[in-house]
Amino acid sequence: MTDSRARLMLPFIIFIAILAVSTASVFIRFAQSDGAPSLVIAALRLTCATLILAPIVFVKHREEIKRLTRSEILLGAFAGIFLAVHFATWITSLEFTSVASSALFVSTGPLWVALLSPMLLKEHLTRLALFGLGLALLGGIIIALSDICAWTSLGLTCSAFANILQGRAMWGNFLALLGAFAVTGYLILGRKLRVNMSLIPYIFLVYGMAAITLIVIMFASGNTPLGYSPKIYFIIFLLAVIPQLIGHSTYNWLLKYLSATVVAVITLAEPIGSATLAYLFLREAPKQIVLAGGLLILIGIYFASKQGATKDEVSA
Repeated sequence: MTDSRARLMLPFIIFIAILAVSTASVFIRFAQSDGAPSLVIAALRLTCATLILAPIVFVKHREEIKRLTRSEILLGAFAGIFLAVHFATWITSLEFTSVASSALFVSTGPLWVALLSPMLLKEHLTRLALFGLGLALLGGIIIALSDICAWTSLGLTCSAFANILQGRAMWGNFLALLGAFAVTGYLILGRKLRVNMSLIPYIFLVYGMAAITLIVIMFASGNTPLGYSPKIYFIIFLLAVIPQLIGHSTYNWLLKYLSATVVAVITLAEPIGSATLAYLFLREAPKQIVLAGGLLILIGIYFASKQGATKDEVSA
């Protein structure tokens, strides 16, 4: 696909990426309800994705793999470690804090990407993109607070907000914030590498390193990948194919054409797709405040992707 044709198809490709990644929460919910620990799900998800990619890489991309420099391999490995840390810290945070609080802190990822991109990637956001970033972050915060805030006769009240920085919740929120930092490193390194590295070798390297890291974390936490039902393994296979190989890989494809900040903003749309799928398959109707936050995210994505960034050195 030529660059000009790829850019024309960006809206459709972004929609497919959001839809695919949004299935993850539904699949994970099904696997968890059948007794699979979250770290096992994450480790097997990345392992399965890597194994699916392996034949394609060694048949069609062997020469490109051989030509990778030591620097590219090292940066790709670090991107994989960042991805693994993101999954591990974010999932673990849910054991200590509420889903809403965890989502609030992990959704700050685009902000850190925007702050670091000018220094690390020489990418400077336009005013329109900054406006879009602000809208999307606001929408993400609104969705994150939807479980602890409500409209009353006194206005918007957040009764549980004071608990965010107390006790176990404080540790859980810190882990969620680490998850945001980790996804920032993952996207920035991906943007840097994807300029010159084709998609399949890149995701094979990153997913492979993430799988190894998560397997180590899984065993260190006392979990095992064996002994679960065939249904759980099938769900994990679907996780590897749809949200990982289709969804996350499309995000990595977008890194060749859009700035890391814009891709980070696009990831904020995942709760919208997840809420839609939860309504369709789990009969969980989204609250009005979630719909309002989702609308802000979509408007923010539109403005952010309209003029993604001006680049001093990195060219797409």
